[in-house]
Amino acid sequence: MNRRRLLYGKVFKSHLFGSPTIVSTDAEVSRFVLQSDARAFVPSYPKSLSELMGKSSILLINGALQRRVHGLIGGFFKSPHLKSQITADMQSYVRRAMDSWPETSPILIQDETKHIVFQILVKGLIGLEPGDEMRFLKREFHEFIAGLISLPVNLPGTRLYRSLKAKKRMVMLLKKVIEEKRRKRSSGLVGETPKDVIDVLISDTSEELTDELISDNMIDLMIPAEDSVPVLITLAVKYLSSCPLALRQLEEENMELKERRCRQGQDSLQWNDYMSLSFTQDVITETLRLGNIIGGIMRKAVRDVEVKGHLIPNGWCVFTYFRSVHLDEAIYDEPHRFNPWRWKEKDMSSCSFTPFGGGQRLCPGLDLARLEASIFLHHLVTSFTWVADDDQVVNFPTVRMKSGMPVRVTRKKRR
Repeated sequence: MNRRRLLYGKVFKSHLFGSPTIVSTDAEVSRFVLQSDARAFVPSYPKSLSELMGKSSILLINGALQRRVHGLIGGFFKSPHLKSQITADMQSYVRRAMDSWPETSPILIQDETKHIVFQILVKGLIGLEPGDEMRFLKREFHEFIAGLISLPVNLPGTRLYRSLKAKKRMVMLLKKVIEEKRRKRSSGLVGETPKDVIDVLISDTSEELTDELISDNMIDLMIPAEDSVPVLITLAVKYLSSCPLALRQLEEENMELKERRCRQGQDSLQWNDYMSLSFTQDVITETLRLGNIIGGIMRKAVRDVEVKGHLIPNGWCVFTYFRSVHLDEAIYDEPHRFNPWRWKEKDMSSCSFTPFGGGQRLCPGLDLARLEASIFLHHLVTSFTWVADDDQVVNFPTVRMKSGMPVRVTRKKRR
């Protein structure tokens, strides 16, 4: 992609996933596309991905319904109740997991974080606690997500066919959960404060929010538990392992907060405590920029659109390639170097930093992702030292560590 950018400029024609496509590696053009509504651009995804998501997915719906669903979910993700619940759950799950870590064999950070984050996110989405149903959901979800990037052939035995079958089994469980919640709600057996996303959606009076739409979107919203948040945390550990100065400053900041709260008689931290860790947030921001967990986003033009002298024809797709912008030497000094200190002066709101997308489809869980990464890193650097084994970042079909990021930990002596 970078070679083509050098040959043809920051905006050029290509052909991706069977469609004529304009590729944008220009920050301003990409921002324009992301900020535009359905009168100019609509979502576009590979056929297999669209089929697995379903027509009612928040990733595919448009207009008032998309804004309503996105607003309800985003509002709940910002609610004091969920912030408190996620903070408490993440701390509890991380402590429990880390207490079981052996010092005699390597820990796979990628696997550990996937296990933790999946349970926390599923509880926040549908209220499910660890147990048989959680294990069933996780097993079926792994079968489902394996088909997101696959050949669009829905025949018995194919990857797409198996993934669709797994989704049907998940939908059956989710509809059972929804029906039980509706029954309790109609019987007056629940309070007014929603405890999870399903509670929020079933409390809405719109007839458009069907059980099918709700169950489909719960499955879609589980994807960050596999491909986004765990990878963010894993990459942060990788980059810190190769940057002793950043690791030392991160440890000092987190130890100072922990000791201060201990003197005040507080064993657990709150949402605001974690988000106040400025250097920790800079580490997470730099990991998002350098790691490019979401490499780009596809849209499809519903009319001819002109931006900065470039024509995007009606019916053509446009791929906003974030990776190229985040690694652009004209925007970031030494862009391939992990440098969290750059964010002391950088503006995160600029169009040159878009790790969570943008516009009306900005990821509603971006603050939760930061929180979960902050909590894991806090407990890691205040409880352990570690040595990382050699591992490589794989960028296709999704970003991940080739060997799961093995580290060998040593517990710190309690002060």
